[in-house]
Parts: sequence; C-alpha cells; structure tokens
Amino acid sequence: MEAEKGGQDMSEKCYRKEVITCFGMPIDENPTVVVMDAAFRKMGLDYIYNGSLVYPEDLEMAVKALKALHLKGSHVTVPHKIAVMKYLDAIDPDAALIGAVNTIYMKDGKTCGANTDGKGFLVSLREAGMKPKGKTFAILGAGGAARALSVELALAKAKKITIVNRTYEKAEALAKLISEKAETEAGATAWTGPYSVPADVDFLINCTNIGLRPDPNVPSVDFSSFRPELIVCDVVPNPPHTRFLKQAEARGCRTFDGLSMLINQAIISIRCWTGMAAPADVMKRALAAEFSGE
Repeated sequence: MEAEKGGQDMSEKCYRKEVITCFGMPIDENPTVVVMDAAFRKMGLDYIYNGSLVYPEDLEMAVKALKALHLKGSHVTVPHKIAVMKYLDAIDPDAALIGAVNTIYMKDGKTCGANTDGKGFLVSLREAGMKPKGKTFAILGAGGAARALSVELALAKAKKITIVNRTYEKAEALAKLISEKAETEAGATAWTGPYSVPADVDFLINCTNIGLRPDPNVPSVDFSSFRPELIVCDVVPNPPHTRFLKQAEARGCRTFDGLSMLINQAIISIRCWTGMAAPADVMKRALAAEFSGE
C-alpha cells in the first residue's frame, strides 16, 4: 500500500508542457523561439516553443504529428507555406485567399491554417506612421511571404503592386489574384537580371529568403536606381540588418527589417493558439537583446 501511495503521489506531480513548434527548412537560424519563450513566461503559460526541421517529403507526416502528439499548433516557414495547405483540415478565408499558411492551430481536434504574415507587416507599417493606401509597391518574390504581404496591401488599398519573380508565371498568377480580389492595380515583372526600381515605386520589399543567414548574398537589384525617397523593407529576420538593407541605407533610403514583422505576426499567432493577448513590449525587448551584438 505504501508503494502504491508513493506511486500515486509521483503521478500527481507529473505534468505535460504544451508544445508549439515551427516547420521549416532551414530552421536553425529562426529567432522566433526567443520571442515566444519570453511571451509565454510573461503570460504564465507552461508552453515550449521549438523549431522542427521538416523536409518537403515529410511535411504531411509533420502535420499529422500535431494531432497524434496533441500539440497546440505550429508556425510554418520556408519552404512549406504553400505546400502545407493541402494537408490541413480547414483554412481561414483570408489565408485561402492568400494561398499560403504560416500558422496552424487546433480547433475541435482539427488542424486549421491561418496567415499572420501580411497582417503583421501592416501593423509594423502603421506603428511607423505609414499607411499603404495610395502607395506603390514592388515586391521581390512570389512565394508564401510575398503572397501574404501583397494580398493584405491590396486589401488595405495600395495603389499599385508589382510582383518581381524569376518564374514569370508565378508573378503573373499572383498579380492576377490581386487584380481580381481588390481594386489595386497589379502587374508582373520577370526577374531575369538586376531589377531596376521604377521612379514611381514608394516601397521595395524583399520577400525572398536571399540573405537569410548563413546566405551572404543580396537580391539581384540595381542599387543605382534607389532614390532617397524609396522605403526599402526586408522580411529576413536573421540577420535583421541584412546587406540588402545596408546597401539601401548607403543610398539614403529609409529601411525596415524583418524583426518588427516577426513580432507582430507572432502576437497574432499567439492569439490563435491561446485566445490571449501577447505582451508585445516583452517580446520586443527579448528580440532586441538577442541581436544586441549584431
């Protein structure tokens, strides 16, 4: 009886931490874990956030594992934001319109897909006192991040959006989607050489993973076409101060790095997983400390 009682006491002390993961390839340089750990501690939640290296051929199994292991959900990063959609039970209407998912949450035992990238970017612009309405944007890339940002910018009444991509057909398809779903003028440009930024462009946004550590490259652009009035953004969060942004700053451009978008989209994701408001200030301080030595 004593042994049984002792075993019972031990079992009562056992508990299970809730887990949120992130599917990606690569995943080692993703700084989101720092942000999430700080947020969960402040919120008093016994949650763990980690990165999971997932190869494309294993993506379906990774999604099934969310159910099998009773996880709370997952982030989804490159290169899986589009491919993951076919493995989900349900997709939020705005994510379906975008055609990409960066957040998976569980509802009634089902995997549901959301997209917080574009919303996070818009919050970052507004925090800086900028509004996309009536502005002209050029977006480098046509993948998941580009789809999220371009659709949200169009819905926010951007004047014109040009998608610049190596595969012209993908750029054209995204531009067509924007034209059909919003009042924004949209066009496509083949990225066959250094991209020269037209004089009417207000914002240039790199939505590719070029420059993501350990890649030292910069997107193929004609930096001589950069004007001091041009606002240059990079969604790459690590390193935050990319060579692309440094080149833009050298030409007098105002720049925005990927950290603000990362935090703002993470705040929206946390609400999807927990239904709670996230501590933005705590998250920003944690990320600033992580990159204080940059």
